[in-house]
Amino acid sequence: MPAPSRLPLAALVVPLLLGCVPGEPAAPTGHLPAAVVVARPDDRAADASEPAGTRLAVPLLASLPVRPQKARPGYAREQFGHAWSDVDRNGCDTRDDILRRDLQEVQLEPGKRPCVVTAGALADPYTAKHVAFARGGGPAVDIDHVVALADAWATGAAEWQASRRIALANDPLNLLAVAASANRAKGGSNAALWLPPNPEYRCAYVARQIAVKAKYGLSVTEDERDAMQKVLRGCPDEVVPEGGGPIDAPVTAAERHRSPEAPANRKTVARGVDPNYGSCKEARAHGAGPYRRGVDAEYAYYRDVDGDGVVCE
Repeated sequence: MPAPSRLPLAALVVPLLLGCVPGEPAAPTGHLPAAVVVARPDDRAADASEPAGTRLAVPLLASLPVRPQKARPGYAREQFGHAWSDVDRNGCDTRDDILRRDLQEVQLEPGKRPCVVTAGALADPYTAKHVAFARGGGPAVDIDHVVALADAWATGAAEWQASRRIALANDPLNLLAVAASANRAKGGSNAALWLPPNPEYRCAYVARQIAVKAKYGLSVTEDERDAMQKVLRGCPDEVVPEGGGPIDAPVTAAERHRSPEAPANRKTVARGVDPNYGSCKEARAHGAGPYRRGVDAEYAYYRDVDGDGVVCE
């Protein structure tokens, strides 16, 4: 019996390093190539926000709480802080941080604001199209909150302090530069209502949503979970991205004033329990509220119509 043929060592090592097996074609990755990162010595924006993950999306999805999506009045973009903040104190707002991370061929404003992106090119993961970006040239590129802020509000963020909401709104883990048209079409939808038109990116998109919801303790609805499971059946080994910013961010006085849980809006901070004003409308007219179940004695004075644990918000 003839001895089996042996390939030279280099013929084995090189294909393995490239992720291939001799004699077999390379398997497609199923995702668009990552955007080129513009690295600079002072670029602390988001370059380390997404280290290679080790957690699979499927079991992490199974760990998320499943709850009906309640109507939680009071949502406004301002509840998540100024758009956009500089939460990492690197001298650049979050929007420019993400543009520098996700765009190719980045051009920066010279002079006093060297971190302001004036132009670039985007390989849009949502549509698989190439989009040119020019500051002031129209809404070609948006920064998308992968877990939409309206969805976050309805699945847990309405009960958070301002610092946590600001952190979510500015967390690189939850942000992507995308085509403005796709971002506007998505709006505040979850995965049950909207997925990227580019099917090749849906696994990565769902995995990122799962990562964000797990990080911040947000829930999913049954329909949302089922939609995510359906996507992940085609990529059971999808790994979630990790990292991003801390889950609490610095809060300015103006942002604290906008927060419904903020002490600056509450008379109780200075003088204890507020009187029973008879209605939330009257309480708000006196600058009082909101009141939270299990935290504020005044909660018992009013009817929690939507059952969210907060009255007079």
